Amino acid sequence: MKALAIVVAAASLLLSGCATTIRSNVTVFHEWPADTQDKTYVFETPAPAEDTLEYRSYLNLVSGQLAKLGFAQVGAPEQAKLKVGMQFSTIDRPTKVLQSTDPFLASRYYSPWGYPRFGWGPYYRYRYYGYYRPYYDPWFYGPTEFREVIQHNYDRNLRVTINSMNGKKLFDVTVQNTSRKQSTPAVMPALVQSAFTGFPGESGKARRVDLDIE
Repeated sequence: MKALAIVVAAASLLLSGCATTIRSNVTVFHEWPADTQDKTYVFETPAPAEDTLEYRSYLNLVSGQLAKLGFAQVGAPEQAKLKVGMQFSTIDRPTKVLQSTDPFLASRYYSPWGYPRFGWGPYYRYRYYGYYRPYYDPWFYGPTEFREVIQHNYDRNLRVTINSMNGKKLFDVTVQNTSRKQSTPAVMPALVQSAFTGFPGESGKARRVDLDIE
């Protein structure tokens, strides 16, 4: 049991350090002037209902990516040549799925002692709720219990626009991601980075961007 506990602990450490791939669909439309020198900008003023601390934290992410591309945020509109806007949304789409109640499906093919089972007869297999129970498995296949569970899929959309101060549209990017991760703050850094990957990119073309997050 002590050796098993050590193995489980080591596996937990390995899993905790694994990265998750965030796969996004990115679509860009732009008329970006190739000779743009002055990249000073201000953010659009959001509606009062949208001006949350979460919204401001994502503006900081956008600002960080723009800084890497040579843009400079200024404090007043009269000092800026560009205006940057951002919108985001998260929609939970629950789906009913059937799930096996026994995660140790390999026990259909192997006995508790690790060798393949042949023939008829009972044996015991470990259930996730902590005990052994007799299980009859003719011809390797026996009755498997299923239960209906709710699986959550989260659709996230991020849109960033860059316009001139006189209203001319210069850059418009939309990032769409669907994943099982519930936390939007955990995913948003990858979505913002995806929006500016290869800036300004090929106009009117959708592409997929894969980024890893810890």
